[in-house]
Amino acid sequence: MYKIAVLGDYDSIYGFAALGLDTFPVSGPEEGEKRLSQLAEGEYAVIYITEGLAASISRAISHYKDSLLPSIVLIPGISGNTGQGIDGVKKSVEQAVGSDILFGGN
Repeated sequence: MYKIAVLGDYDSIYGFAALGLDTFPVSGPEEGEKRLSQLAEGEYAVIYITEGLAASISRAISHYKDSLLPSIVLIPGISGNTGQGIDGVKKSVEQAVGSDILFGGN
């Protein structure tokens, strides 16, 4: 059975444990890359990563871009929303359906 993980700084992710998700707080990019690799090689089908951490480990994340599993989803952290997560979802939907889902190109 596959699991869901949440990766990022402690303050941004600790609340996800109350939802039954496995949380993995990391303190920096090196630790984040190592943990992402461990989770992706394990039984995690979905890995949520805070946008702040994702910005610093984008190279490691891109390694899994074309993989069926895990699905990596960016989420805002306590520092706010950078828009990366929304842009990623928008690009995925555009690729799947063949067109922009929002009118006006936003």
